[in-house]
Amino acid sequence: MTTFLKTTDAYKQGARTLPGRYYTTPEILSEEAERIFRRQWICVGRAEAIAGAGDYVVAEIAGESIIVLRDQTGERRAFYNVCRHRGTRLCEATHGRLSETIQCPYHAWTYALDGRLIGAPHMNEVAGFDKKEYPLHRVALAEWEGFLFVNLARDAEPLAEAFAPLVDRFARYNLAQLRTVRRIDYEVRANWKLILQNYNECLHCPTIHPELSTKLPYTSGANDLIEGPFLGGYMEIKAPNESATLTGRACGLPLGDLPDADRRRAFYYALFPTMMLSLHPDYAVFYTVWIRRRRRGTTSEMPRSSGTAPTDRTGTSASRASWASARGCISRGPTRRARVFPRRGTGSICG
Repeated sequence: MTTFLKTTDAYKQGARTLPGRYYTTPEILSEEAERIFRRQWICVGRAEAIAGAGDYVVAEIAGESIIVLRDQTGERRAFYNVCRHRGTRLCEATHGRLSETIQCPYHAWTYALDGRLIGAPHMNEVAGFDKKEYPLHRVALAEWEGFLFVNLARDAEPLAEAFAPLVDRFARYNLAQLRTVRRIDYEVRANWKLILQNYNECLHCPTIHPELSTKLPYTSGANDLIEGPFLGGYMEIKAPNESATLTGRACGLPLGDLPDADRRRAFYYALFPTMMLSLHPDYAVFYTVWIRRRRRGTTSEMPRSSGTAPTDRTGTSASRASWASARGCISRGPTRRARVFPRRGTGSICG
C-alpha cells in the first residue's frame, strides 16, 4: 500500500537551500554536466516522435549532440550525432525523416540506420581500412511509459533498475497509449535547479497562482516519493471541480480506469535531473529541462517549454548558464478546449 506523507512530516530538520554559487558559477555547471547529465537517464521526448522507419530527433545533452531514430527493422537506436571521419555533425535539423542511410555532408561517409558504416569514398585506397571498425558511437536508449530516455555513460545503469521505484506506479493512466496534442517551447531566466525546486513546492501558489489555489488547495498535498532522484505526490482537487482548469471542468475523457480517489487528485512528480510529470484525471503534461549556455559576458539563463500554454514566467536568480524546458500535453480521446492552470511556473492548454 502506498504511503503519502505531508511535507511537514517528511521534512528533515536542518535542510537548507544550496549556497548561491551552486546556481551562478560556470565551474559548478561544468561539474554538474560531467557528474549528473552525462551519467543519468535523460528524457528526450515521446516514442511517438519516431513512429516510422527513418524518423529521428536530435537532442543536446551536456554539450553532446545525440540522434535518436527508428531503423528499417523498427528498432529504436541512439548515436552520437558525429561522423567518425572528421567529427562533422551529421544531422543539423532537430527532427525529420531519413531514407535508409545517414550521409555526412563533409566527405560523404554513409551509415546505415543501425549505425554501420557502409560507404567511405576513397578509403578503399587506404591499406588496412575496414568499414566494420568505424560504426557510429552508440548511446544507451530505453523507453518508460512511452517516454524515451538516453544515458551517455558507458556503463549506464539499466533504466529498469534506475526507475525501479516507478515501475507500474502510473500504469492506471495509460501513459504509453497517450499522444501529444500540443507543444510549447519557452525560455526562463533561471538555473535549472530552481526550475525543479519551483515545481516541487506550492507555497508560492496563493500569490503566483491564486486561481489554481481555488481548485487545488496548496496545503492539500502529500508525497509518496521523497528519496533519491524521484520526488512527488498529489494535491486534492477541491469539489465541485473536476480538474486543474480555469473552469474546473474536465477537458477530456479520463486517462484510464481511475479509482475514485485519483479522480479527485492531481499528481506531480519530478524525475531528476530534467523531467517533470503532471498527471490529472483527464490530461497529462510533461516538462523537460535543457541547458542553453549563454554567450561570454552574459549572466542569465533561460528555459524553453513544449506542451500547451500560457506560460508563467516566475524566473528566478540569474546564472551564467541558460536552460530550456520543454513540455508536452498528452491526452486520450476527444477533448474540449479548456485552459489549464499555469502551475509551478508552467502552464498548458488541453485540446
